[in-house]
Amino acid sequence: MPSKNKGLILFQRVLVWTIYFFSGFILYSNRGILPSLLITFSRIIYPLSIFWLQIRIKKRTKFLPIDSKMTTSQLWFNLLPVIASIFTVIFSLTNAFLYILGKLINS
Repeated sequence: MPSKNKGLILFQRVLVWTIYFFSGFILYSNRGILPSLLITFSRIIYPLSIFWLQIRIKKRTKFLPIDSKMTTSQLWFNLLPVIASIFTVIFSLTNAFLYILGKLINS
């Protein structure tokens, strides 16, 4: 049974990364559908979000390592990449969805 679970987890990760890379391809190769401020933000943070996520997955740590003993600067240092990555995922996937929807409607 454990091999089926590992296979399912591997399939899910490959599917998520494929969708995320495809949305990044649309983000960089085509004119954005979203407002230019959001597209520019996403284009800047997108490579950083991939790098940040790979570090978190490889270390197998929590995505939000918040502790009551942390200083304010440590807290912001841990929160800002998470917030920026979440926004980038939302903006890039929304842009890809709207791009594909526009292509389907205009066809």
